[in-house]
Amino acid sequence: MARDLLIVGLNHRTAPVGLRERLAFAADDLTGALGRLQAVPGVAESAIVSTCNRVEVVACTVDAEPEVASELERYLGRERALGPESFQAHLYVHRGRDAVRHLFRVAASLDSMVVGEPQILGQMKEQYAQAAAAGSSGAVLHKAFHRAFAVAKRVRTETGIAGKAVSVASVAADLTRTIFATLEDKTVMLIGAGKMSELVARHLKTRGVGSIMVATRTFDHAVELAREFSGLPVPFERLGEYLKLADIVVGSAAAADYLIGPGVVQEVLRARKQKPMFLIDMAVPRNFDPAINALDNVYLYDMDDLGQTSAANAGEREREAIRAEAIVAGEVDVFWRWLEGLEVVPTIVALREKIEAIRHAELEKALASLQDQAPRHRALLDALTSSIVNKILHAPLSSLKRDGHADLVASVRRLFGLEPPDPTDRDE
Repeated sequence: MARDLLIVGLNHRTAPVGLRERLAFAADDLTGALGRLQAVPGVAESAIVSTCNRVEVVACTVDAEPEVASELERYLGRERALGPESFQAHLYVHRGRDAVRHLFRVAASLDSMVVGEPQILGQMKEQYAQAAAAGSSGAVLHKAFHRAFAVAKRVRTETGIAGKAVSVASVAADLTRTIFATLEDKTVMLIGAGKMSELVARHLKTRGVGSIMVATRTFDHAVELAREFSGLPVPFERLGEYLKLADIVVGSAAAADYLIGPGVVQEVLRARKQKPMFLIDMAVPRNFDPAINALDNVYLYDMDDLGQTSAANAGEREREAIRAEAIVAGEVDVFWRWLEGLEVVPTIVALREKIEAIRHAELEKALASLQDQAPRHRALLDALTSSIVNKILHAPLSSLKRDGHADLVASVRRLFGLEPPDPTDRDE
């Protein structure tokens, strides 16, 4: 019963932010979505990775047909009430070793918009923890994700990719320097309390920004976060009043629709006497209407814009990424041998048990035909037949242990008439 990995999804390279935000899963949606994913035919284990830059369904399949990938595409459409024609062309499918490699590269931030950014690893850990809590993951995905986390740690420890990388948050903070000559007299407003916006605020704080306001739907949370930055908490319902004080606005609030549109910004600009504003949209779905970009004296960047801006430092990061890719390749080989070993061990056990049962039955028949059944005769025949069996099995068992790929395992099971292995026989 061969087990395999399958990943169906899209990311910042294959799909624009507008489509990614329509397919994104909120944290509160994951448990229910995972339950429905487990019901997809052919899916034995599952997890969902959903961030600003990617939406991916990760599945472990058992004796799965090629149609499972199509079933997962339909699942994504059902979950987000989208017709396949609206996103199918943007999807990618990774199977087998390619899926393992993709998962490891994502965790190691080699597939990120900004190579080396650290946020993706924390997001993956949180979302895999939800899959584990929901009971949708099992031995294979447990091993795959935890190996991916270990690979990410190796990459950060053994290469300079983390030190050379420029995160989306730092890119956003650096962009403020292209708009404002100095930050000491500038005020920042954080809308929402997403991790990315907090990172931007920290980067701006180290660059000497004057003051920070925080507006979240839960005022106590705004008070807590504002205290951390020595800033001012703002009631969410009075957002519009305080916007006129903000030179830099960072949005990362969870919202089904735009929080701020061009009409609001026009009013704010009039109150500010057309002083420039810089809007950084870190949210998916987006907080700021893209139409705002048409206004004078307003500079709006969303996640895709930030990713494009970070490309200036790609050369140095990519040199470190070459070393990281070699680490990933070696780890994929190790994991794949483990996965194939899941089928080898039950096959070796089943083969030994079957041959031993035959030996024992024939030994008893032979002993029953002997008039003299002295203990020494039984011991002699038992040792003789056991030695013969071990010599016969030595070559096939050694081959299975050394080269136990799925095709060889299947051939041995077919040749010796063994039952399919039970996937619960062995964990990690």
